[in-house]
Amino acid sequence: MSARILVVDDIEANVRLLEAKLTAEYYEVLTASDGPTALAMAAAERPDIVLLDVMMPGMDGFSVCRRLKDDPETRHVPVVLVTALDGRADRVAGLEAGADDFLTKPIDDVMLLARVRSLTRLKAVIDELREREASGRRMGVIAGAASRLGGSGGRILIIDDNVRQAQRVCTELAIEHRPVIETDYDKALLSARGPVDLAIVNAGAKAFDGLRFCAQLRSDEATRGLPILAVVDFDERQRVVKALEIGVNDILARPIDPGELAARAKTQIRRKRYTEYLRNNLDHSLELAVTDQLTGLHNRRYMQGQLEALMRRAAAGGDPVALLVIDIDHFKRINDSFGHDVGDEVLREFAVRLASNVRAIDLPVRHGGEEFVVVMPDTSLEDARRIAERIRLHVAGSPFRVMGGEELLSVTISIGVAAGAGGEDSSQALLKRADEAVYEAKSRGRNRVIARAA
Repeated sequence: MSARILVVDDIEANVRLLEAKLTAEYYEVLTASDGPTALAMAAAERPDIVLLDVMMPGMDGFSVCRRLKDDPETRHVPVVLVTALDGRADRVAGLEAGADDFLTKPIDDVMLLARVRSLTRLKAVIDELREREASGRRMGVIAGAASRLGGSGGRILIIDDNVRQAQRVCTELAIEHRPVIETDYDKALLSARGPVDLAIVNAGAKAFDGLRFCAQLRSDEATRGLPILAVVDFDERQRVVKALEIGVNDILARPIDPGELAARAKTQIRRKRYTEYLRNNLDHSLELAVTDQLTGLHNRRYMQGQLEALMRRAAAGGDPVALLVIDIDHFKRINDSFGHDVGDEVLREFAVRLASNVRAIDLPVRHGGEEFVVVMPDTSLEDARRIAERIRLHVAGSPFRVMGGEELLSVTISIGVAAGAGGEDSSQALLKRADEAVYEAKSRGRNRVIARAA
């Protein structure tokens, strides 16, 4: 997977070395020699990853990282700080500034590429969700802001057979989070499927294979998006690389530094919440796009796609398709006499009665206003007419309770029925016949079913 990588360093030789290594792996490389230029390029070029030197004159890497993470347009871009420093205070400072990881000079090529590949996968997922969310915003079906999402109060599962180490981690995290320790492999897999924000796994566990556990989390759909923080001895270079390759989100070096643990946990939880925010907004926007919000039935847009697919199948020799077009009689009179709130109550109650009187394979739809449609796969004209009559009798036979049960309204409906078996028939022609039939039903006194053959 290729990516655009912004390399920021005030020393030309360092920039050229990183550029050569990354270009050889088919990454597109952008370069900057100072903090202000890096910020401008990040905003204009939208890189996938920023490799950022810490020690730069003027604006250092910590300040640049903080500015990138404070900007809504760039806060989702992974930042890797590149430094000759290897002290605890510098790592914690970088993590608190929003950095995703560190690379220590001289840079290990294998570690560099493993980390870049890992962050590229993460960025690709977030980019897709952001793009879909942006489409939802343009449609007007997504609102809200992700800036309020924090990284505290997380539900953390600690998977470790080293009880003393696990307890130390648990005690440190309990200051801000809700950690739970699990030492059994199978029980931990089950627990991870629950409401968990972060899994911290001892990759060097003796009682079980920690990396295999991480791989199973990634292969299970229920836990695929769960962030994993692997505890690894950094001198076990091959294990670190393997952990990143199988999808571990972050690495924590042993012996564990409490400040670094807290900072890395907070970063992963914040990112998970941001991803969930995007994904939930996407699910909500898709639901709004195909659902009528008043009645809960599918809407006209969804119906058109389903009906056209069924008609194509019928035209290719598949089962016939029937259609009911239903109009609530004298609905304007209800609105004029009782108000639109009562009219909405009638629409909602009718939707419930309609949905409870059709088959599981049928598709009840609010077509618009007081008009409803039922798409009926594998249904003949006569069968559809019988079902329509059952719906009509159910509606007319029991008054609608409105205004908190204070009023009873007698409601009737007129139904037009049509069926098509393919050939020259189209979804538009089928809908037109059913529409003409409902108009005939209304002209003949309402509260009746009229069926129209092709």
